[in-house]
Amino acid sequence: MSTSLDTQKFSEMVKSKRGKKGLRQLASEIGISASTLSRVEQGNLPDIDTYLKLCEWLEVSSDYFTSKTIVTDTQNDVVAYLRADTTLPPATSEALIKMIQLAYESATKETNI
Repeated sequence: MSTSLDTQKFSEMVKSKRGKKGLRQLASEIGISASTLSRVEQGNLPDIDTYLKLCEWLEVSSDYFTSKTIVTDTQNDVVAYLRADTTLPPATSEALIKMIQLAYESATKETNI
């Protein structure tokens, strides 16, 4: 089975979450080079280590951007849409994301009791 990465969706989400934060500063925080981060934001395919670091930073699973994903992870979808929504101020989208994550954590705990 062939799997492809939706680099456009990936780059848009990276750019959206980065917001106005400096490229070099953010790249350093993530543990990648600024030039690599810039290439990713331009839609280029990163190496696997970079991809995994960015997925962790984006707080989505590594299969979120692949076309072979059959089961949709609702929480990741909501997070991605909120981060990509340019009508929301970044602080508002991050607050909503935090609330959603807490709700999912709470629901998971309740079902494991």
